[in-house]
Amino acid sequence: MSILTDPPKESFRPSMLIYDTRYRSMTIQVIALIGFLILVGWLISNTAQNLAELGKEPSFGFLSEPAGYDINQRLLDYDNQNSHFRAALIGLLNTLLVAFLGCITATILGVIIGVLRLSSNWLIARLMTIYVEMFRNVPVLLWIVFIMAILIESLPAPRDFRGDTPEATMNVFDSVAVTNRGVYVPEPLFHNSLGNIHLFGDAAVRFDISLDLVAFLIVLGGSLFASTKIRIWADKTQEATGLRPTTWHMRSAVVILPSLLLLVLLGFHLGYPALKGFNFQGGIHMRNSLIALWLALSLYTAAFIAEIVRAGILAISKGQTEAASALGLRPKRIMNLVVLPQALRVIIPPLISNYLNLTKNSSLAIAVGYMDLTGTLMGITMNQTGRELETVMLGMLVYLTISLVISGFMNWYNNRVKLVER
Repeated sequence: MSILTDPPKESFRPSMLIYDTRYRSMTIQVIALIGFLILVGWLISNTAQNLAELGKEPSFGFLSEPAGYDINQRLLDYDNQNSHFRAALIGLLNTLLVAFLGCITATILGVIIGVLRLSSNWLIARLMTIYVEMFRNVPVLLWIVFIMAILIESLPAPRDFRGDTPEATMNVFDSVAVTNRGVYVPEPLFHNSLGNIHLFGDAAVRFDISLDLVAFLIVLGGSLFASTKIRIWADKTQEATGLRPTTWHMRSAVVILPSLLLLVLLGFHLGYPALKGFNFQGGIHMRNSLIALWLALSLYTAAFIAEIVRAGILAISKGQTEAASALGLRPKRIMNLVVLPQALRVIIPPLISNYLNLTKNSSLAIAVGYMDLTGTLMGITMNQTGRELETVMLGMLVYLTISLVISGFMNWYNNRVKLVER
């Protein structure tokens, strides 16, 4: 009787790293990695040697030196005697402000325009098509400059608001002034303010955080949490009984009433802008450079988002719409409850790229004098200090970090809304 045994395993030989397909791909990857590391090391060594010969050894000590220049639009206190680090921080906040406002506005406009492009109304659908083709086929830089020119040339000057019969008047119950120098809106003030807290004692990185804002955010967060619990309770009741209880009045009261009570206790009131001398004083001043950049990036990106939304909706089978119509749902409810939730899995991945493009396109702000990260750190600071390598590396690192954060958040949201197969 014969006995079957496994063939002896072949011992490893160095030649197998080249001729054996099991190891060849790994060998190639290791060699490529070593070559890449050698190239990077040579570039770093060569750069450091050249900078040393020029007397410009890599150093970030310039960040603590006085900046010596002003920043017109800012979210934190700043003067020209603050450090370059403080100036870069102000520029970073300006970049984040434009990116945040632009992403929200572009998303709202893009969804509306994308849905209207599929409208059965011929005129509305064609108008939305003209909008998309017009904005996405013209460079965004031209739109930024064009909108800035419109704001400067078409809006009234502050002097036009002066006199018994002024040529221009304030809007919204005399609380908003729209001028060729920017828009002045009321600012929130409190009679019973809780004060501020100072984070980081160093003036270069000091943050002044309003306790009033912290209290409002805490109350609002708690209200939204309670509203979510009410919605979950309504969902469970609907699953158990087939009837969904009316909760909009409870959810509205839970969100609105606590916030209103807090504002009353803090003595909330508005500080209105007023014409004093040659310009308006008081209120919040949104300069034309900020508005032009915000509008241009939003309108430009909304054209791309509209096409993404349209493609996502068209990717949903018509059978879904027909089934919802057979159940008696109205077109608006079908779009909100049936079509858009399924279309999100098609919409969100390309939407991430458009958010990243909008954020990076904000670096064009220098064209209209808006001092963002590019204009401060990689603009004036670089020219004053001569530290090209350091400033550009810091700027690249910041933009990379912002992009990775946006990508991470959107990927997390995409995993939350995607359909779960059973």
